[in-house]
Amino acid sequence: MFNKICIIGVGLIGGSIARASRKNKLCKEIIGFGRSEQHLQKAVELGVIDGYELSLPEAAKGADIVVICSPVGSYLSIFQALKPLWSSSCLYTDAGSTKGSVIDALASVFNSVPSNFVPAHPIAGSENNGVEASCDDLFNAKRVILTPLEITCEKATKSCNEWWEGMGAVVATMTPDHHDEVFAATSHLPHVLAFSLVELLKNKQDEQEFFEYAAGGFKDFTRIASSDPEMWSDICLANRQQLLKIMKELQQLNETICELIANKDKQGLLDIFESAQAARGYYLSLKPDKNLT
Repeated sequence: MFNKICIIGVGLIGGSIARASRKNKLCKEIIGFGRSEQHLQKAVELGVIDGYELSLPEAAKGADIVVICSPVGSYLSIFQALKPLWSSSCLYTDAGSTKGSVIDALASVFNSVPSNFVPAHPIAGSENNGVEASCDDLFNAKRVILTPLEITCEKATKSCNEWWEGMGAVVATMTPDHHDEVFAATSHLPHVLAFSLVELLKNKQDEQEFFEYAAGGFKDFTRIASSDPEMWSDICLANRQQLLKIMKELQQLNETICELIANKDKQGLLDIFESAQAARGYYLSLKPDKNLT
């Protein structure tokens, strides 16, 4: 499908894209670019990429597709570096967890979003980080959200769609704003809560005892607090408007629950807990995937 793929950021997602593209014969050559030569060398040793460049222009030179898989906070500088060599014959896309910030960064560099850039977000991942955690089946039966704009080239969107489907993904489309609203609630907020709970207990006087006696529910709830802190800091800031909105809604709900507990209002608690239980049951009936980010 492609002669050369350039992957910017060869970690869990970038490495899995490389492995899946190779496994499914979607490319002939895979070149990586990143900040750490040591990590890039490891990716070559593992057979994830064919080679790497420490210069982004050299890495992207002659590529049919350039995929940005680095933290969303790095996108502005990446677009600035890509601008002088931007090719109308190349497909550009990304794997970031926010989409409005990506579009804003593109517009600030190019004045308008290039028609051959297709914003994308694979809804797959793991709490494990780095290229060592990458695998060739990460996207099998997982959703990938494309958020093309009205100006996005239909051919580019179709090509991006077919590429992800070739890796086993189920592709859907959303507007960028709707995407950020949905994932602020279903992905970004849960990560904030997991990080916050672990930090809260870490600061307790008897920290060791709290962690020693924590049960399986704590382990399950906080699994995603093992995720990459830099990546999630960037995501929170990039989608801050939608995230702050849902955090305030949660704060109001928690205040209500606090009042119910203080007033010994069991029925009020039951109403909320049973409603939430039913909603989760409905969610599980629709979406069997376990590892979504």
